[in-house]
Amino acid sequence: MDASAATANPGVLSHRDFRRFLSAGFLAILAIQIQSVAVSWQVYGIARTPLALGYVGLFQFIPMMACTIPAGHLADRVDRRLILVGSYLLSAIAAGGFLMLALTRTAVIWPFYAVLTLFGAARAFAGPASQSFVPLLVPPEQFPEAVAWNSSTSQVAVIAGPALGGAIYILGPAVDYGVCLALFVTIAFVIFGIRSRGARYEAEADTTAFERITAGIAYVWRKPLILGAFSLDLFAVLLGGATALLPVYARDILHVGPLGLGVLRSAPALGATMLGLALGQRALQRRAGLAMFACVAIFGIATIVFGLSRNFALSLAALFVLGGSDMVSVYVRATLTQLATPDAMRGRVSAVNRLFVGASNELGEFESGVTATWFGTVPAVVIGGVGTLVIVAVWYRMFPSLREVDRLSEVTP
Repeated sequence: MDASAATANPGVLSHRDFRRFLSAGFLAILAIQIQSVAVSWQVYGIARTPLALGYVGLFQFIPMMACTIPAGHLADRVDRRLILVGSYLLSAIAAGGFLMLALTRTAVIWPFYAVLTLFGAARAFAGPASQSFVPLLVPPEQFPEAVAWNSSTSQVAVIAGPALGGAIYILGPAVDYGVCLALFVTIAFVIFGIRSRGARYEAEADTTAFERITAGIAYVWRKPLILGAFSLDLFAVLLGGATALLPVYARDILHVGPLGLGVLRSAPALGATMLGLALGQRALQRRAGLAMFACVAIFGIATIVFGLSRNFALSLAALFVLGGSDMVSVYVRATLTQLATPDAMRGRVSAVNRLFVGASNELGEFESGVTATWFGTVPAVVIGGVGTLVIVAVWYRMFPSLREVDRLSEVTP
């Protein structure tokens, strides 16, 4: 490519606002991961039962379940930038709550769950606004590239966050939470400096408030392509939530301590980052739907291998493969969802996506905690991996429009 062509087609990183958004997203995921390591290690250290880790997910899922759909409606009616600023300031308050619990050395579990509920509410409002903001920051033809950069950058933070959180935890949980508090405040200022304004759309004529709020659910239900992608990821994450039980593996099975827990939590993100960077350089050209199904199946197999492993290196390898396969699924789902949705609906459809996939991470943690209590930690993880493979087989038959997706660039509303 000559210089004039390069100038005529600048890369997605040439857009100032997208760079700021990317930086803020990186710091947000970093803070969430650092905080997650500290909370899970503290909670398990106090309660010493997998069910306590399950409740960590449940108390984040409940506010997400309650707030995500209204948050999507808000993202289509209010400046998405301001929603993000408010959400991250609320996250900073939650981090301050954890900091106070650490400084007072509380040995009671319920205050942690109370703060997690506040944090879950903040994430519920940030999710739809964040996902639906990206298409406003780059030209339409660069959106798949923006998705790849956004996903891979987030995964770099997921790699660094747990390892950093585990290392900082050696200095005490209060240091972890203090770092998170500072990061969330910084993120709010970075987002506020974005010049682009989130689009605000007028209410649809002849519709009730309830119909406008739930329009995203109705739209997804009418689109088998989107419904299949959302629900496939929902059940894969719900059943294959091995990462929720990593504190048990780190402490009682692999015996690697909090630093080892951070490394284990980083392994899936390392695999995801490798695949994300590859997709950023060379997007999927053909058979995107089949690639999604194949990678969810690999996700299930990797979950089974991790569940049965007693070797730290093998466990890391299984988590690496798990993360890489999940990255392809996320890339395909995120791209086709945004391209198949008109912008006036993106906030509400993104909210449904968050409810199906994002909140299912927390509900999956609860499911893993419950099944580990019933059957034991290792059987719970293996059952989840087998269940994921069953879901892939059933969804392959139920959603032919998803498996037949060829070029993502050809997807339209």
